[in-house]
Amino acid sequence: MQCLILAAGQGTRLRSLAASKPLAEIDNMPLIAHVVRAAKAGGATSFLVVTGYEAGAIEAMLPALSDEAGVPIEAVRNSDWMRPNGVSVLAAAPKLKDEFLLLMSDHLFDPGIVATLIGGRRSDAALTLAADYDPANPLLDLDDATKLLVDGEGRISRIGKTLTDYNAIDTGIFHATPALLDALRRSLDEGGSGSLSEGVQRLAEDGRAFVHDIGRGWWIDVDDEAAFRRAEESLPPELLRV
Repeated sequence: MQCLILAAGQGTRLRSLAASKPLAEIDNMPLIAHVVRAAKAGGATSFLVVTGYEAGAIEAMLPALSDEAGVPIEAVRNSDWMRPNGVSVLAAAPKLKDEFLLLMSDHLFDPGIVATLIGGRRSDAALTLAADYDPANPLLDLDDATKLLVDGEGRISRIGKTLTDYNAIDTGIFHATPALLDALRRSLDEGGSGSLSEGVQRLAEDGRAFVHDIGRGWWIDVDDEAAFRRAEESLPPELLRV
């Protein structure tokens, strides 16, 4: 299973800890290394990493990470890295062969989430998003989280940070097909900003975007220093051994 990791953004809210957020270290390991190791344990077999801000520093460490993790890792540079994250997805489109995992370089997770996401995806799904149905999860920054409104059949109806009517949270862990690339292009053609959420919303409107309930699976979005400290304190010991 091919895995695409987005690592192009500036990460300004972690600048006090690292010049490049994917390289901020928890337990002496860069965030992006945690992501690669967990994704491999969950079923990923090869990796594309989209770089942009501080691209050189991230790209320089990928060969060693590839050797250590025992998986091929290729960098794809996004020259428009200041634009929304869907543009980074499209930067990798020529190298995406078919279905793929889509992950964020600053979201840590239990490999079991990825494994069950891959194993439980529906044949009619253009996209399946791992969703947290517990808004009281103490690891969440609910104000900053991307919310989901999901119907009783697991279809996404709405996605966005400002939703007031929602019942789940976007973990940033996706199983996607080339239909997501088409939806992102369609969104841009219609005047959208290029955000990943806009592409997901287009698929939702077509009835082709679903969720996978992560249950009690552990995950965290390491978006700022407070979240970084929560990640340090809560990272399950077994995840350091994957």
